[in-house]
Amino acid sequence: MKGYSLIVVLLFTVLSVSAKAETDKIDHLVLSGPFASVSHPLIHMVETGALSNFAHEVSFKPWNSTDQLKLMATDKANFKADFVAMPTNVAANLYNRGVELQLINVSVWGILWMVSREDGLKTLADFKDKEIAIPFRADMPDIVFEELALAQGLDPKKDFKLRYVANPLDATQLLILRRVDHALLAEPAVSMALRRTQSFPMKVIAPDLYRSVDLQAEWGRVFNTQPKIPQAGMVALKSVKDQPALVDAFYQEYQKSAQWIVENPKEASIMIAKYIDRLTPEAIEDSLSWVKMEVVSAADAKQNLAEFFDKLMLHNPALVGGKQPDSQFYYQYSAE
Repeated sequence: MKGYSLIVVLLFTVLSVSAKAETDKIDHLVLSGPFASVSHPLIHMVETGALSNFAHEVSFKPWNSTDQLKLMATDKANFKADFVAMPTNVAANLYNRGVELQLINVSVWGILWMVSREDGLKTLADFKDKEIAIPFRADMPDIVFEELALAQGLDPKKDFKLRYVANPLDATQLLILRRVDHALLAEPAVSMALRRTQSFPMKVIAPDLYRSVDLQAEWGRVFNTQPKIPQAGMVALKSVKDQPALVDAFYQEYQKSAQWIVENPKEASIMIAKYIDRLTPEAIEDSLSWVKMEVVSAADAKQNLAEFFDKLMLHNPALVGGKQPDSQFYYQYSAE
């Protein structure tokens, strides 16, 4: 009888713990990012139920402009988000302005290219006096372009004819429709532009396009450093940043998903294309071989970030909120 009572007690305990674990789950966890490479692991995480131990429902919602991103981070957007992909300088800027967030990782170190109708352009200086479509005014593509121009003695506002657009896919459309001859694009928009203009029937009317200057290589050449830039990563917002078990799990799962995408480009591309109507699986697969993606915890990327922020503050301190973010900005994975 005693043995039977013990079994009943143990069974009740297990059921109680299990029920409590279900109760403790978040109702709906929202992962958000732009239509760019930094968001691809988020889509895989949603598809595979990577965070199902922490939430009853996990979904991916894209942000379409930097203004929408900033509203989301300050809880003023029309939908909430918990983990958000964003440019590193935007994360620092928001943090220094008092927004409760923490940078979890840097995952994108190279996605920016010049795409041109003119073959043979080798450096940014070769684009002097030309009209260039640039997405996300005053944010990452524009910032990198400006820093590279200034470092070569060029005035970005006077030596180029800059045409700002909302996002890389809009810049791609301008190229394909022959409304501009040159654009600064982020992958996978680069691969999408090249794919669309090389396939029938678009090939009949679209211009020949060339993958031109690798802005990461240009950065390494101009600044005599590594050909990579800590451009984007994942941020934990106020709703989740003080839940270390969840943030650790997110860091691990994002890293696993990024690795799976690298190792399974075809399957990954089909999966990702389901979430992004304006991109084809073929273009996404092409892009994966060009993207410099390496998931590094924010704490381990701190030196790279500090050097990058120092460069930005030389010409425009407001880009990072006027100062280097303090140590609380940088997430350290607990197993490291």
